[in-house]
Amino acid sequence: MARAQANGIELEYDVTGPADGEPLILIMGLGAQMTRWPSAFVDKLAAKGLRVIRFDNRDIGLSSKLEGVPDFPSLFKALGEGKKPDVPYLLDDMAKDAIGLLDALGIERAHVVGASLGGMVAQLVAADHPERTLSLTSIMSTSGNRELPPAKPEAMAVLNDRGPDPLVDFEGYLDHSVKGAVVVGSPGYPPNLEETRLRIRNDFNRSYSPAGFQRQYAAAAASPDRRPKLATIKAPTVVIHGSDDPLVPLTGGQDTAASIPGAELVVVEGMGHDFPPALFDTIVDGIMKAVSRAKAEAA
Repeated sequence: MARAQANGIELEYDVTGPADGEPLILIMGLGAQMTRWPSAFVDKLAAKGLRVIRFDNRDIGLSSKLEGVPDFPSLFKALGEGKKPDVPYLLDDMAKDAIGLLDALGIERAHVVGASLGGMVAQLVAADHPERTLSLTSIMSTSGNRELPPAKPEAMAVLNDRGPDPLVDFEGYLDHSVKGAVVVGSPGYPPNLEETRLRIRNDFNRSYSPAGFQRQYAAAAASPDRRPKLATIKAPTVVIHGSDDPLVPLTGGQDTAASIPGAELVVVEGMGHDFPPALFDTIVDGIMKAVSRAKAEAA
C-alpha cells in the first residue's frame, strides 16, 4: 500500500492488476476502510484486465484525519429550515479526493465504482467530472431524494448505536458489531459469524476512527439532493442494489437509476447491505456491464 497527496490531504491506496489495464477506482462507504473491498473481489476485477485502485476515504483508515465535531441536532434543524448546515465537509469534497488521487497517479480517466456512501461520492465524480469518468457503477446507494422510504429502524439503529467503546470493552464491541453486520446483511446469504468477527477485529487493528465516522455521516446528511446532477451524467451507468437491503432500501437504487439517463438497474435477489462472497461474481458482472458499455461507445 502507498500514500498520495490528493486535494490537500493524504490518501492511503493500493493498486491491483495489469499496469496497462483500464483504471477502475473503488470508493467505499460510510466509516469503512478500503479493506472492505475484499481482496478476493478486487482480484476478480483485476482478472478482467482492469487496473483496480482502492483507497481509504478521508477520515478513515490510514488516510488523513480532519477536525470538527458535527452537531447533529443543529445540522437537522438547519436542513429543516432550508439553511446550509455547518459541517466539516460535504460529499462533493470527497469526490474531489477521488479525482485528486487519479491526478496523483497520472490517470486521465477511470471507471468509477462506489458502494453505499461511496456510491453517492461516485455519482458526484461522474456528474462533476465527466471528462474523468469512463463509466459509473453505483452499488447499494441512493439519489439523495429525501422523500424516499427510510432505512428500517433496526438498520438505522446499527448506524446510530455504535456499541461499547472498544478501548474499554473490546469483546463487547466485537459482539455488538457482529450483530449489526447480521442486521444489515443479506438474508439470502447470511454472514459467517467467525469470519465477520475476524474482519471487524482486523479493521479495528488497522485503524479506529469514530470521529471520522461522524464527520462522514454529517457530510452525507448535509449534502443536497443529487437528482439534478444525476440527470447530467453521460457516462454509461449501472446501478446494483439488493432486493432486501434494510439500510438503503431498493427504492434508493431504483430512484438513482431513474434519475440517470440510460442507466441500467441490476436487482440482486437476497442481497442486503453487504458484499457476500457468494455474490462477488454477480457484482463483478454488473460492474463489467458498465465497463463493456463504455468500451463499446468508445469503439
